[in-house]
Amino acid sequence: MKVIGKVVAAAIGFAVWQSAFAADVTLRFHQFLPPQATIPSKAIAPWIAKVEKESGGRIKIQNFPSMQLGGKPPDLFDQAKDGVADFVWTVLGYTPGRFPKSEVFELPFSTGLAEPGSRAFQEYVEKNAMDEFKDVKLIAVHIHGPGLIHSRDPITKLEDLKGVKVRGGSRVVNIMLTELGATPVGMPVPAVGEALSKGVITATTIPWEVVPALKVQQIVHNHTGFSGDKGLYTQTFGVLMNKAAYEKLPADLKKVIDDNSGIETAALFGRAMDAGDKVGLSLAQKAGNKIYMLDPTETQRWVHAASGVRDIWFKEVAAKGIDGPKLAADAEALIAKYSKK
Repeated sequence: MKVIGKVVAAAIGFAVWQSAFAADVTLRFHQFLPPQATIPSKAIAPWIAKVEKESGGRIKIQNFPSMQLGGKPPDLFDQAKDGVADFVWTVLGYTPGRFPKSEVFELPFSTGLAEPGSRAFQEYVEKNAMDEFKDVKLIAVHIHGPGLIHSRDPITKLEDLKGVKVRGGSRVVNIMLTELGATPVGMPVPAVGEALSKGVITATTIPWEVVPALKVQQIVHNHTGFSGDKGLYTQTFGVLMNKAAYEKLPADLKKVIDDNSGIETAALFGRAMDAGDKVGLSLAQKAGNKIYMLDPTETQRWVHAASGVRDIWFKEVAAKGIDGPKLAADAEALIAKYSKK
């Protein structure tokens, strides 16, 4: 009996010890890419580890990649808003019309490297577009690096794009593809690999960063980039938290979340994108793929052809009472500010 008593006492003691080190709160982070992809592995995982460490283990964040909590990528914003997940990482363009002010960063040939662009985007949103995130707690926004085209057939001049079925990742990117003469096909990024393999599309707009996760370098063997320091297009992203989950936290744990929100978190995600671009490019080179960097003259033809997108966007947002030219000028000034650093 004494032995049994000692065992029970030890078990109770262990339970008390374990509970003393248990998290005060467990939160769920949901996103659409596999865990080995760039942002999940190089930005989300380190961010989670940092939050958990700075909370002294009182916050535990469960990581759910590849839409494991259900739904489709376009559902992620609402999942954060409604509390299906406590945190999400999503493409803002997956919910068309919801972020009209933020769309300015998607205008053609606007941005280059992801880290300075992400810093600029974060400051821009904080100054101009926080109302678009009123239903959630904004952790950070960011962008990817220079946008380019990956295709089955070589695209070495503007005419090569005419009638080509190209995946577009947002409303603004699809408008741009139409202006360039392509046939846009909208779809979230996880669907790109299968769509290319089956011939639903014959080209796609994605940055180098996401190429490895989708194995695009194995499916198509031509990649078209542009001269200068700006990419053809940009996609915008958000790291968002459920408001109620944030409000339930005690003040010191709210501070941990706040300390891991804002411009430095935006920069963390941007740096991961820039590093991922180098990996994706390297894999395409190792595969022996053709990489076409269009010269300045040809690039300017694309710039001119895509210039109508701004006028279309200005007109659309004006109908919503938004001063598009003013926002575009502010975005350009912030991009220039952070690109100089």
